[in-house]
Amino acid sequence: MKAKQLIENLILRYPVLGPCRESVERSYKIMEDSFSKGKKLLIAGNGGSCSDANHIVGEMMKGFCLPRPCSKVFEARLMSVDSIRGAELAQKLQRALPSIALDNHSAMSTAFMNDVENGGALVYAQQLYGYGVDGDVFLGISTSGNAQNVVNAAVVAKALGMKVLGMTGCSGGSLLQISDVCICVPEQETYKVQELHLPVYHTLCLMLENHFFGEA
Repeated sequence: MKAKQLIENLILRYPVLGPCRESVERSYKIMEDSFSKGKKLLIAGNGGSCSDANHIVGEMMKGFCLPRPCSKVFEARLMSVDSIRGAELAQKLQRALPSIALDNHSAMSTAFMNDVENGGALVYAQQLYGYGVDGDVFLGISTSGNAQNVVNAAVVAKALGMKVLGMTGCSGGSLLQISDVCICVPEQETYKVQELHLPVYHTLCLMLENHFFGEA
């Protein structure tokens, strides 16, 4: 299914997201361009948005709705290393869209927060500084758009030459001002914002999977 069709399906199922049509499409194009160049997606959020960051990585790093068999070239390489293990690996490994949820690195995060004053507000920024390269994409998820650790990370991402995407509630907050594109869903209460974030990022994951792993 084409990207535009998937967006239309999203709006059909969630008419309230109609005003987000353009920002969803633009966000998709930025991620598609980045992945096409061999770059990666870095994601951060807090609380429920932290869970969403991990959820997105789960859809990106393995098959979501389509099979993603490893390439014949890589299969041959596996077999040249170990014909027995290589055969199983070639059969079961799935191609990925390289994505990292920054909130998963507890040892590094707690060390930084312990060692650096105001480290809690800077920890994602530190990770962006370490992981991010020109051409990568940072997706900051914040229902208010004002989570300081997420906004600080967005500043670092821009300084590194990365594209910044935001996913927020209706106001967009500070994240709106610094993002290349910000998807501001039309709700304000935290749980209602999060309820609309899920179908949006599922649609983005479907669009990307279809582009990179769907039939030509």
